[in-house]
Amino acid sequence: MTTDEEIITEREAEEGIRPKREKRGIFRIMTVWSFVFFMIALIAVGVHVALYLSPSFADAFNGTVSAGFRLVLAKITSIYPASLAELVILAAPIILFLVLRGIWRYMGRAKHGFIRSLCAILSVAALMYSLFVFDFAAGYRTTRLPERMGLTVEKTDAETLYSVTETVIERLNAEVPEVGFCSDGSSVMPYSHEELVSKITEAYDKVCAEYPFIKNFKAPVKRLVVSPVMTYTHISGVFSFYTGEANLNTNYPDFVNVFSTAHEMAHQRGIAREDEANFVAYLVLIRSDDHYLRYCGYLSMYEYLADPLWGASKDLYGEAASSLDNAARLELKAYSAFFAKYKNSSASKVAEKINDGYLVIQGTEGVKSYGLVADLAIAYHLAGN
Repeated sequence: MTTDEEIITEREAEEGIRPKREKRGIFRIMTVWSFVFFMIALIAVGVHVALYLSPSFADAFNGTVSAGFRLVLAKITSIYPASLAELVILAAPIILFLVLRGIWRYMGRAKHGFIRSLCAILSVAALMYSLFVFDFAAGYRTTRLPERMGLTVEKTDAETLYSVTETVIERLNAEVPEVGFCSDGSSVMPYSHEELVSKITEAYDKVCAEYPFIKNFKAPVKRLVVSPVMTYTHISGVFSFYTGEANLNTNYPDFVNVFSTAHEMAHQRGIAREDEANFVAYLVLIRSDDHYLRYCGYLSMYEYLADPLWGASKDLYGEAASSLDNAARLELKAYSAFFAKYKNSSASKVAEKINDGYLVIQGTEGVKSYGLVADLAIAYHLAGN
């Protein structure tokens, strides 16, 4: 007696149809790709542990493997003129809908559909984690920047803080005559965004030659379409380590945009900690041959120094502020007027909590680390620079 199964098998043999192989073992519940992604994640976990245990390993990894990842990603995404990261985020609802619909259909017609779909989702999450480890995580575990630059960061008194602030103000005032200003007091960047990125890249060449652990390369800084809305979060720029893109919120005044561009480029070059990225941005700008870049660097640093000086001695703060060139003072006044409408937004509070949580998880001081740039600048200028 011939069964239906035997008849089907005979027909397949006659028609040359290859019977499907029954998946065995672990591949019954996951695809080969899911398995590969999980294996990569296991390697990433081992690397991540090593990064935590050894700053010297983190230094080497950040300057080789991670630098390669960032370079390749930046070069690939530079083909697309706008921000790919922004496009993905804006399209996220559509992408999520299509993915869920595909999973739902697959679950209904495939054996072990639910488990295989769950494994697929988890494996993609594992791959995203792996990319973070290989691309950017090492930057949070490297030897601290002062040690790598030969700087000594110590607690300083009000007099020392005042002295460094005066140095910054003196150099800032020297740049003011070369800067153009609008009627409202805001300075005007005398070139296009693309020229700005090119000038900052050239300035990075100088800093990278002195500090080889910073790897420089040419890549665009993408301008965000959602900049006006993004300003309510108080975020002036963001580095997307998944796409290798430095992204800029262009809604801010020009002098802020210049510093933010240099800051995000620092992240793109492997400087992960916020205080260190701020300081590298400052260092790059003041090392530039361009008057406006130096002006933006010194003005931004004055803002970072002014707050701790005010807290240390209101009298010394008053003396320092009085020596600031009137044009620079009007610039800060114009910036304060611009920022007033965004200052107390609910979005900024949510964004700050999320950012603080992310930074704390990475082993930094959280959003407080943004202010530590003043300590680095004091150490740098006390060293005779």
